[in-house]
Amino acid sequence: MANVGGGFGFGTGVVGGVGVRPYAELTFDSEGDVDRVTQGTVSRMEATDLLVFAHGWNSDRSTATRLYDRFFAPFEGLVGSGVRLGYVGVVWPSMRFSDEPIPDFDTLAALAEPDLGGALDPLTRRALEEFWPERRAELDRVAELLAERPDSAAAFIEFGALIRELAGVDAVPALVAPSVPAIFTDDVLEVCRALSVALARAGAAGTGVPGTGVPGTGAPAASGGPEGPGLTAGGGMRGLWGGAKELLRQAAYYKMKKRAGVVGERGLGPVLAQLAAARPALRFHLIGHSFGARVVSFSLRAVPDRARYVKSVTLLQGAFSHYAFADRLPHDKGTGGALRGLQRRVDGPVVACHSPHDSALKIFYPLASRMAGDSAGLLGFDERWGAIGHDGVQAVPGVPRLTLDTALRDGVPMTGCVSVDAGSVVRRGGAPSGAHSDICHEELARLVVDAGRMGR
Repeated sequence: MANVGGGFGFGTGVVGGVGVRPYAELTFDSEGDVDRVTQGTVSRMEATDLLVFAHGWNSDRSTATRLYDRFFAPFEGLVGSGVRLGYVGVVWPSMRFSDEPIPDFDTLAALAEPDLGGALDPLTRRALEEFWPERRAELDRVAELLAERPDSAAAFIEFGALIRELAGVDAVPALVAPSVPAIFTDDVLEVCRALSVALARAGAAGTGVPGTGVPGTGAPAASGGPEGPGLTAGGGMRGLWGGAKELLRQAAYYKMKKRAGVVGERGLGPVLAQLAAARPALRFHLIGHSFGARVVSFSLRAVPDRARYVKSVTLLQGAFSHYAFADRLPHDKGTGGALRGLQRRVDGPVVACHSPHDSALKIFYPLASRMAGDSAGLLGFDERWGAIGHDGVQAVPGVPRLTLDTALRDGVPMTGCVSVDAGSVVRRGGAPSGAHSDICHEELARLVVDAGRMGR
């Protein structure tokens, strides 16, 4: 069985600290292999309906447990008398950058002023070593460069090579590897500049770009504003190390994005199919946050045709393409999204919650997803790279677009995709991710209940 990594060892199937009952976990390794003890615990749960929730990228085990405790807390008071809920927390090997604050989980001081441009803090360093256990030497050098912040192009070139090693990609032309994001193949100085600008847009303290007038450097404004001409003579390069640290973060996210799909398709999906076959009356309601939304969505690939056991899917700030469910892509009519048509395997709605206050998906997801060779450049806008958690489901005809208030007042459709603007509650959080993790609200629990037709 593959190394779990990210601080997620296999457990006993039940974790203390989660107040709802019955609660159990499904624990997966990086290749989607399930821990059989946790699978057995879930299979014995007495329930009519299982809420199956997958956490996102910025989680260690304790953070995931706190998330499940907070999010599940309102449900018992919301469902009808004929509904007996079982609560399942999906645990998969992610990691947490401890300088990214999570609303209500972190101190107000951390929310106010994260240190995004400095050295790696000890908690993040330990998490990276667990995430990449065989890359200790590369991580040592990455940490050294981030701490020293040398004013040297050679240092940035070395840093870029180390990041490619961690991400498992090569610096090859777009024609050779068209699916590799440009942040790993383009000129590393320009990439770090673009990421530094993105951090400044997201309100990160202590970041900035020489010669662009972006806050944090004290440099005069250059023509064209933050998207302007880039490095200037004599401006120095030390201000770009905040962007370099973000590049490290994006390398971890790149690996986690691929891992989330594997865990969903090869792990969660088959486990739920086995459980449904053994207990055909059991109803499943899938919930995913961030890359956890990718986990639960990719699990639909394992749902047999004409099976009806998945009764609803709720995606909270989903970190995957807003075109994922489309039969045809607007920019390539011969190709569909990665999950094209899979909403039809759900015997109920697929609800995509999105928020304009989510900086991670508004700013960083398009940057990280942009493919090599794109003529618009790293900072150019292109709808191809939008996230479903930023602006909802796109290119699927007839998808309703509702506010959260409207959805809670009038309900959501019985089937198919629906986009719900949850910005009225998903609105708090510090740089660089903004409100990406601000999801523990009773209103969102009510939305899950309505989508699953479990209400009173």
